Amino acid sequence: MGADRMPRAVGTAWGLLVLNTLGSAGAKTIVPLPRSLIQMVTMGALVAAFTLALAVNLRLRVRPSAFLFLLTLLLVPSVLASASLESGLGALFRCARLTVFVATLWLLSRWWDGGTAFVRLHIRMYFLVLCSVAAGLAVSPGAALPDLYGGRLVGALWPLTPPQIGQYAAVITGLCVLLLLGRRTDRRGAALVVVPALVLLALTHTRTATLGLVAGLAVAIGSLVLTSAAARRFFTWAVLVAAVAAVGFGSLLQAWFLRGQSQENFTSLTGRAKVWDALLAAPRTTSEYLFGAGLGDKSFGGLPIDNSWLAVYHEQGMTGVTLVAAMIAVLGGVALLRPPSLSRACALFLISYCAIASYTEAGLGDASPYLLHLTVAASLLVAPAAAPSRPAPAVPRRRVPRWAQRSEVT
Repeated sequence: MGADRMPRAVGTAWGLLVLNTLGSAGAKTIVPLPRSLIQMVTMGALVAAFTLALAVNLRLRVRPSAFLFLLTLLLVPSVLASASLESGLGALFRCARLTVFVATLWLLSRWWDGGTAFVRLHIRMYFLVLCSVAAGLAVSPGAALPDLYGGRLVGALWPLTPPQIGQYAAVITGLCVLLLLGRRTDRRGAALVVVPALVLLALTHTRTATLGLVAGLAVAIGSLVLTSAAARRFFTWAVLVAAVAAVGFGSLLQAWFLRGQSQENFTSLTGRAKVWDALLAAPRTTSEYLFGAGLGDKSFGGLPIDNSWLAVYHEQGMTGVTLVAAMIAVLGGVALLRPPSLSRACALFLISYCAIASYTEAGLGDASPYLLHLTVAASLLVAPAAAPSRPAPAVPRRRVPRWAQRSEVT
């Protein structure tokens, strides 16, 4: 089945999915927004996204995808664990949200064709989110750089945390760089996105996003080095700039990286390791070990888990961990088997970034930006369907006159 031309409603639905995954908890905004109002907006965005996707795909035509199949299977441990109501009625609500989220992705898969259409949508939508962050910084620098977060950049118009902003900035920066190397955009267009995104990333002091950006680009550009002269030039210049920066600005980079933390605090990953140890040491029944305690707010003992694998283990059990690992492995394996191309490089960047960020960020087991990143990677790895071959036009049979037939007999 060939991919149809993408309607504008598909882009709108994708933007609504992005809005749904922004979350409702974060920094204090300039204009106080009740959490109930934010949740109403985000959930309304999800329902609207599903409605739009269904309206443009009434025939329910979808692209087969192992990634979406595994993501759908993830609903099973989520529902089984949440049905016990150990995590409260909120667990069932989150299951319903994840179900609608996955169903919307299935409906949008009709327009997966292995091209960069969803990459461009992804960049546009998150660039708009970063524009709101920049606007908040311009309107109220004090609210955007609060002491509560150690002077790190937060969302002053919408409650976004520094790790969220850093993630969005790093992802669209990496994708824009790859589009530039693949000659799918010009330098001016890329600079308009990359330069402000890098400035915002620096203001967030987000180490995970920075490492994910560098490592993801290294993997993606490395996949293009043998076939792209532009990739080879960029890789060479990047190594030279990194060497000069390490020598000339080593102390500044170290100070930025440490963020004024003590050695003990840095070693324990800002206290995350203590939460992880307590989570792993907690007693569990066989049912909880297999299927988890149900979808929650990705916290344990009132503290954020900040690790996708442990969050999935806590909420969806070892069954969920196995399914999430299979999703990453399938996407990575398919990407490695594809011939070098821009689509493959973008997919490798997104997969690598999500794999690295999963160590200190939660989200791989529930509706989140990370699942949207992996969905874009899956859309890039779809093999374009061959155009149906047209049958050769029938050649009209030439009628032989009777006199010619008699002459042939004689």
